Amino acid sequence: MSRGTENKGIGGSILRIEDERLLSGRSSFIADISRPGMWEVAFLRSPVAHANLTRIEKPAGAENRVFLLADLGDILPIRADSQAKNFRRSDYPAIASDKVRFVGEPIAICLGRTRAEAEDLAQQVIVEYEELAAISDLSQSRDPAFPALHAGWNENVFLETHLDVGDITSAREQAAVTLTRQYRMNRQAIVSLEGRGVVTYLDERTGELVVYSSTQFPHVIRTALAHCLHIQERELRVVAPEVGGSFGVKNNLNPEEVALAALTRKIRKPLRWIEDRREHLIASPHAREHRYEVTVHADSTGKVLGLEAQIDVDAGAYSVWPWTSPMEAGMAIGFLPGPYAITNYRATARTCATNKSPLGPYRGVGRPGACFAIERTMEELAAHLGLDPIEVRERNYVQPEQFPWASAGGKTYDIGNYSATARSARDLIRPERVAELRQRYAGTDYEIGLGYATYLEQTAHGTAEWVQRGLPVVFGYEQAAMQLTPDGMLIIDVPIQNHGQGLETTLAQVAHEELGIDPQHVVVRHGDTSLAPYGMGTFASRSMVMSGGAVGRASEALAIKLRMIGAHLLQVTVENVRLKDGSVVVDTPGGASVSLAEIGMAAYLRPERLPDTVEPGLSVVAAYRTSKDTGAWSYGTHAALVAVDKGTGLVKLIDYVIAHDCGTIVNPMIVDGQMMGGLAQGIGTALYEEMPYNSDGQPLASTFMDYLVPGASEMPPTRIEHLSIPSPITRYGIKGMGEGGAIPPPASICNAVNDALRPLGAAVNETPMTPERIIRALIDAQARGAQA
Repeated sequence: MSRGTENKGIGGSILRIEDERLLSGRSSFIADISRPGMWEVAFLRSPVAHANLTRIEKPAGAENRVFLLADLGDILPIRADSQAKNFRRSDYPAIASDKVRFVGEPIAICLGRTRAEAEDLAQQVIVEYEELAAISDLSQSRDPAFPALHAGWNENVFLETHLDVGDITSAREQAAVTLTRQYRMNRQAIVSLEGRGVVTYLDERTGELVVYSSTQFPHVIRTALAHCLHIQERELRVVAPEVGGSFGVKNNLNPEEVALAALTRKIRKPLRWIEDRREHLIASPHAREHRYEVTVHADSTGKVLGLEAQIDVDAGAYSVWPWTSPMEAGMAIGFLPGPYAITNYRATARTCATNKSPLGPYRGVGRPGACFAIERTMEELAAHLGLDPIEVRERNYVQPEQFPWASAGGKTYDIGNYSATARSARDLIRPERVAELRQRYAGTDYEIGLGYATYLEQTAHGTAEWVQRGLPVVFGYEQAAMQLTPDGMLIIDVPIQNHGQGLETTLAQVAHEELGIDPQHVVVRHGDTSLAPYGMGTFASRSMVMSGGAVGRASEALAIKLRMIGAHLLQVTVENVRLKDGSVVVDTPGGASVSLAEIGMAAYLRPERLPDTVEPGLSVVAAYRTSKDTGAWSYGTHAALVAVDKGTGLVKLIDYVIAHDCGTIVNPMIVDGQMMGGLAQGIGTALYEEMPYNSDGQPLASTFMDYLVPGASEMPPTRIEHLSIPSPITRYGIKGMGEGGAIPPPASICNAVNDALRPLGAAVNETPMTPERIIRALIDAQARGAQA
């Protein structure tokens, strides 16, 4: 479609439509929402990790402002059921009533006219605890000396799964090299800029319970809340206002949402709870905490013959809804073979229960750990054989002619050229610089290292993929509603939720691609169950594929009607007109045209101008699902160049490059921004972020004094190169890419650090690679050298 000098459709780097209101501070987040007579909420949260609640006493004179679970009426616990065999269920109450299972679990709701007043009231509630032994490490989950976290359990394990593909025994026997390594990716908080929050009130006009929540999937939350509250969905409206970042932490049904909704129904008062940072760090869903033991069997050239693994994941005290606790381990066992043509694979994945905050989705979901384990192993294999790490990878990659590839992990990869990204990353990082830098810093405390990591990102998972995971919800499609207004502007209502991805801009670009309308004349509304058709929300790198596909289909349907009306007004046949620059034009040089505003006027206000075969109005609803359910697979290779200070243990990122393929790119500027944001979070995983617990189950990082996150000064100079091979299963060839930037940095940076430390005999295989851990590795290496 002709668009003049600037490409405003697919492929154009137009400025984000939403940025003006966001950067000027004019938008409305959950903390900005207020209602007349509203009460502020503070939760009394457990200070102990594991205990029976033997007594709770409300403050005298304030009994009507303190509420326990029994006060909320007949509500159901959050129950994240899985269809997996032998899965152990854990009912997650909105408020703990008989037992607490992690520090930060809610015990009571306290109301005040201000948050400070509510917090003061919470301090006056008397609670007596009968403390139980806390399971503070996943290694204790199968120890019978520790009590069961949930009734009916005989061990504190949610689920154990096994994969046995090919002939691992034969691979082991044929191998010239067998290496075994252990890796750890420690627990993290999510640390979205805006924490979670909920506002609830009753709309007396409609009879609806209105729930404003900083969430990623309003319609799905409505369904789950209605179930927990025993009400019909027509009685419930869920709205996600502007959401200040999420990355997965707002992609769950939270107990606080259930608690506030239930309490507003009971007392008929507006309520607001805004999560503070300490609550976020200790009580919101956490992420990561994987342990791997990986054994690789290879021939003398580095060709992998077989892979074995034991994967353990600490999922905390409860299953989050709808993902269930085995989500991380399931992703890890499925993705561990990575981009490699491994045909012999044996693995066990165990999801362990502990007295910690539940594990939930976070950017990458299981794949950063799996990528860390396999990419560290490939680098270790190359180093052991004295071979170039890129050459070893290329020897093992799935080749372009082998797609679609059925992986040993049970996934089907659609298309790709992994070697192309590896070579591109190598050319960008220029490995010849390593020798130069090592010579320059010889005799100093700086050791130079180079590391690579290739990753896969399954995006826009289809129906069959979600069915296979056994979740209570199947997220296989999206819908979009579209209406052209009488003045020729376009309104798009979508059930996804934009919280930083630039979706208002990119969906408007899709509409422009089909309709020729200027993106500035498009309004994309999202996050309100009363406006958009039912849909699944924004997560799993799916929105641009699924919602973009739905908007494309709706635009296509609307275009047919616009062309029919336009042709009638122009007195030509519909075959002789096209859409261009906000008009229907006769498809001849200098042809006459009629504007979308004129067409809108006819469709709504002057229906006598319409052809007899066309009904009034310009509104459509369309649904979209990919042509195959395997997901569209993005991938890429990252390379990191580092300097490790062996005196302090500090790591400096000298240079970083990304070569990736996310198919057809709708807006390259937005894609680059997403990659950089993901990289920042991956650097956090690699070097800074950790949520440790002591042996009593107490979180040890409850403020930013203890929980470190990278800032602008920690970001290295970074270059990005796009390959852009269109997906064969999606509309426009788009692949999702929202998580890819965060998946490989822990692996690439750790490989670079270990490349720097290898001449000293030291190794670090745990994130974050803190100065303390690096110094400890150097001390241990010196001790081994002294004993040799």
